[in-house]
Amino acid sequence: MWILRTLNDGEPEKTFRILAGGIRTIGRATGADFIVDAPLVSRVHCRVTSLPGGELEVRDLNSTNGTFVNGERIEHAVLAPGDRIQVGRVELVALRDAD
Repeated sequence: MWILRTLNDGEPEKTFRILAGGIRTIGRATGADFIVDAPLVSRVHCRVTSLPGGELEVRDLNSTNGTFVNGERIEHAVLAPGDRIQVGRVELVALRDAD
C-alpha cells in the first residue's frame, strides 16, 4: 500500500491511501477520489495508480497549473518512497507502507 501525506505548513495533515492495484484521482471536485480543496488545484488534477510491480505512477490529467514531482513538471512519472508531488500549492510526500 502507498500513502500520500500532505506537508503544508499551518494546514491540518491529510493522508490518502492507495491499495495495491488501486487507481485514484486527486482534485478539488466532489467526484475526485482524494479531495484537495485548494487554490490552483483543478477539479480532477491528476491520477495515481498502484502498478502491478508495486510502483506508484502519477499522471497529470491536463490540469491548468500542472503536476510536479520533486520540483519538475511532469505528464507522468513513477514515484519512489520519499518523492514529493505538488498539485497547486499543496505538497504531498509518497510513502510506501508494509501492507
